[in-house]
Amino acid sequence: MSHSLHTRLPRPAPLLVGALALWAASGALASFGWLPARAWICGGAGLALIALVDAWRLRRRATPEVVREIPEALPIGIEREVLLHVEGGPRRQRVDVHDLHPGGWEAHGLPRALALAPGTVSSFPYRLRPDARGDFVFDGVQLRLLSPWRLWRQSRVAGVPQRVRVFPNFAPLARMALLSAEQASRMVGAHLKRRRGEGTDFHQMREYRVGDSLRQIDWKATARARKLISREYQDEKNQQLVMVLDTGRRMRARDGALAHFDHALDATLVVSYLALRQGDAVGLFTAGGATADDGRRWVAPQRSLGAIDTLLGACYDLQPRAAATDYLAAATELSLRQRRRALLMLVTNLRDEDSEDLLAAVRMLHKRHLVVVASLRERAVDEALEGPADDHAGAVRAAEAARYLAQRAAVHDALRRHRVAVLDVTCEQLPAALVERYLAIKRDGLL
Repeated sequence: MSHSLHTRLPRPAPLLVGALALWAASGALASFGWLPARAWICGGAGLALIALVDAWRLRRRATPEVVREIPEALPIGIEREVLLHVEGGPRRQRVDVHDLHPGGWEAHGLPRALALAPGTVSSFPYRLRPDARGDFVFDGVQLRLLSPWRLWRQSRVAGVPQRVRVFPNFAPLARMALLSAEQASRMVGAHLKRRRGEGTDFHQMREYRVGDSLRQIDWKATARARKLISREYQDEKNQQLVMVLDTGRRMRARDGALAHFDHALDATLVVSYLALRQGDAVGLFTAGGATADDGRRWVAPQRSLGAIDTLLGACYDLQPRAAATDYLAAATELSLRQRRRALLMLVTNLRDEDSEDLLAAVRMLHKRHLVVVASLRERAVDEALEGPADDHAGAVRAAEAARYLAQRAAVHDALRRHRVAVLDVTCEQLPAALVERYLAIKRDGLL
């Protein structure tokens, strides 16, 4: 059911403005005696009466019923279709329609002019692209009605307020659900090494294939079957992966339309989904400050694919804060929460001034867990380094970019000396890099 939420006073339409201008011009004729003053006054009174009657009729005109069709959950940065249904009243009328979507969102197909026939429903779609995560409200649908004689137009807001939640981009997960784990990994750009029967968990017995190692042959089964039988193994399941996301000020940097933190969330969903498909448990820990209310979220590792919904609900409204990340405090809290050995994948944006604090945090976590650090690199830095340096400004940009990358490399090397895997990647490379490293760790039995 649609309800009028706000009605503005009628405003003169172009036809009324033109009529008033014509009446005012005729006043000049009356002032020179070329038009009887009585006729000019009567014309004005008649125009005023007609305008008042038309305004009264507009006021009595019912607000059309409006219904909006939109999913309750939307992925950030993905264009989605919104459908509006506008119900005509007892008389034919024209109406301009504009949906009051959250400000700043990119929309295509608005406003729309409709000719509403009596007793019918006019429907039309438009495209909308959310540009931020969190909770948002559609306040209603703005309608601009014309009076029956088209002398006035009035803006009304119809429809009921509607809440939507904008999540990290979960659209790729729907496509992955139709693919095998290996195909899904390749879809995100991960380059996998082919491997057959070299996992750590027994999977099945099968006939010997060319290329199987002698260690795979089960000689007892071979004797019974009178042909070579091999044992086939698979990667160990029920291991634990915890995605650790930095919510500090560095993750507010933007590459394209999204912040680094949004790219990190999208990549987290991809690797988490694939890990769940592999039979592992996935958890989430976020930290961007020194206290528990500074962007801290914790989801204990869970195994079922339903864990994706839990992860989405835990982080969809989380935003990076304009504060430095206390890596040591975060590592201390994570050590207390995650007792079982796990693969910890930290996604952050490192600088040389972070080295001491991060090294101390990593040494603490490395005593029990396997740690991988993904350090996001701004695309603009690569562009500055690769761009032309044929003038003074270009040479300075290239030199600054080279110095910045050298400082990052020093921090990364310090981590690698402590047997910590480091991924130096851009936002576009992050999903594939995380998936590749996760699968490599599984394949090599490091966890």
